[in-house]
Amino acid sequence: MRYDHGGALLVAVLKELGIDTVFGIVSVHNLPLVEAVDRELRFVPVRHEATAVNAADAYGRARGTLGCALTSTGTGAGNAAGSLVEALASGTSVLHVTGQVETEFLGSGRGFIHETKDQLGMLTAVSKYAATVTSADEAGRILREAAAAALAAPGGPASVEWPIDLQYAAQTDAPATVAETPAPTADSAELAAAAELLASAERPLIWAGGGACTAGPELAALVEATGAGLLTSNSGRGSVPEDHPQVIGNFATTPAGRTLLADADLLLTVGTHFRSNETSDYALELPEQHIQIDVDAAALGRVYPATHALHGDAADTLKALLPHARRAEPAWTERVGQVRTDVRAALHDNIGPQAAICDALRAALPRDAVVARDVTIASSSWGNRLLEMYDPKANVFPRGGGIGQGLGMGIGAALADPERPTVAIAGDGGLAVHLGELLTLAQERPRMTLLVFNDGGYGVLRNMQDRYADRRSGVDLTTPDFELLAQACRLPYLRIADAEDAKAVIDEAVASDGPVLVEVDLAALGPMKNPFTPPVKIPAA
Repeated sequence: MRYDHGGALLVAVLKELGIDTVFGIVSVHNLPLVEAVDRELRFVPVRHEATAVNAADAYGRARGTLGCALTSTGTGAGNAAGSLVEALASGTSVLHVTGQVETEFLGSGRGFIHETKDQLGMLTAVSKYAATVTSADEAGRILREAAAAALAAPGGPASVEWPIDLQYAAQTDAPATVAETPAPTADSAELAAAAELLASAERPLIWAGGGACTAGPELAALVEATGAGLLTSNSGRGSVPEDHPQVIGNFATTPAGRTLLADADLLLTVGTHFRSNETSDYALELPEQHIQIDVDAAALGRVYPATHALHGDAADTLKALLPHARRAEPAWTERVGQVRTDVRAALHDNIGPQAAICDALRAALPRDAVVARDVTIASSSWGNRLLEMYDPKANVFPRGGGIGQGLGMGIGAALADPERPTVAIAGDGGLAVHLGELLTLAQERPRMTLLVFNDGGYGVLRNMQDRYADRRSGVDLTTPDFELLAQACRLPYLRIADAEDAKAVIDEAVASDGPVLVEVDLAALGPMKNPFTPPVKIPAA
């Protein structure tokens, strides 16, 4: 098939992939691509390339598929790199298409506009797959190959750099199905031994990570067949709806969670990589008997030893184990339910007036509504734990830990399903990193509530310094008047200054058919009972 230029080819490939919205910034080095996308699909002109990738990432997460970002070359591609790190860390599928200088000037080092040294090497470092289009006959193949690599488990970003002269050239495309990499199958002997161990367990626990999100029904069936408690990483939240009575959730490092782990006679983990902040920098102790399931062979036994390491697809492996499940001691399942209740009650009490905001959000939002969260105290303390998730596609959070990504993720998730309300939670410090995206929010007008928790700086680091240091450094920031800022961007504005305000304000914002900026004035609202500090080691402590 012949296309007049690369933009037409890109649109054809995106339609094959079911992508109807693309995020990016127009440039002299991607103009044919942007023009074609804008003509036939929806092009969202974000204000920073990092946001293009964050929004595409969240668009894919909210749909359970692939997102697409378009950036310029050189500095533009470099701006996108940090967000590609996030997609790589979280295993989420992003197709990143970036421009490149004209073919004859590639690698010349003469300072051609937007030229950078070894752009492909940079992209390779932050992507699961990276390639350069070197002729007008291979762009279609490379784009499809990149998309397949991004979608193959474990997922990740795929980057394609496309010289501008080859974008303008007529394209020859011979669509062909890219061979799918078959999912690994767990070794039969290891599987049999794991099944025997599962059948003997009287006090089992299961821990679900991001790899369990595509195996929700199989995981739920095993949870119910065993009577086990289900712990989760942040990435695994919603794999089984969090109102299930056996779902403890993202509470493994709480005192009650640690005691439960200490008393369990078996831990079955599914697709979790035991990140440092979810294991108290790997100090969390796990049961000696440990069955680990992961599609990534490198993850098996990498952090904690596994009695039986099952390299296989989560759904298939759980299905194979299910016939061997035996019911736990009734007292164990009752204890699981009590721990679930206790850890939630303790956190609800500890966050003081912010509990009203958590409660109001859950009451106002549909079960499948996306809650995108930046790295901020509200997210880290209760948004990632207490605010229940019922579907993994609703759980959007920068798992690599970088601040400033929440607003872009919220925009991407909101545009993935314009009929469904979306909430983005950010702090004033993180929001300032990409404050310009308020203009994207105002321009695109998705059905999104932006909750800005304003404490005048980097509150979590301020808490650490107040606790462990003799002075503050870099944590107190000038904060805008958010009402005036919203007015300047032509965004509706609401404010929460008292716990009693939370329900009415959030109900009004979520019911809106467009964007609303809600400022949570933390100075007026009042403090948590205990200042939140992250689970990192401070030698001075």
